[in-house]
Amino acid sequence: MLRFAEEMMLLLLDDEGGKFIDVPTVSLEHALAGSVLMDLALERRIDTDPKQLFVIDPTPTGDDLLDPTLARIVQAEETHDCGHWIKASAVYADEIRERALDRRVERGVLRREEDRFMWVLPTRRYPIIDNKTVREVKLRIMEVLFSDEIPDARDIIIISLSDVCGILRSLLSSRELKTTAQRVDQVRKMDLIGREVSETVWDIQSSLAMAMVPMH
Repeated sequence: MLRFAEEMMLLLLDDEGGKFIDVPTVSLEHALAGSVLMDLALERRIDTDPKQLFVIDPTPTGDDLLDPTLARIVQAEETHDCGHWIKASAVYADEIRERALDRRVERGVLRREEDRFMWVLPTRRYPIIDNKTVREVKLRIMEVLFSDEIPDARDIIIISLSDVCGILRSLLSSRELKTTAQRVDQVRKMDLIGREVSETVWDIQSSLAMAMVPMH
């Protein structure tokens, strides 16, 4: 089964050139952090309520994408709310991103190509070898957004994450975004961690915007 971080990185890839679509860095970092927490919740290692995130099973999952975050939560001396762990885990977003991509390369879905920007700066491209997985994830999103059926937990989570970091804006036309806005909002409210990720990103973006306003 794909982890949510893996699905997100596949959705962020341009189908043709193997480069990533442009999304706000802060949003992506916190969405990746949230993706790991969501997987841990589905693995019944953690649970949340409006006031705190707590461990219900400290046993490692055996998954190196999830266990570092689980270990940090287990070893914490105090209990914190979900927003705290989203921010704390966002510090490790680069590690989450690279591990998610490495897995897709190892399993033959992507190919890693080293390149240089302006012949100087090293860059990487990830051309898609097997597009089936990407199509399946996109299809799941579309089926939920354009129907009234109650989505399952995985679909709720991937839509919440895709909305938070701006992936939906690349998948849908302007007209489709308007048509599905109410549905996206409805789906996002079905998951507590998804709501926390959205609120955390919104608070950070608002703080950054206020910090950039010139003082008179």
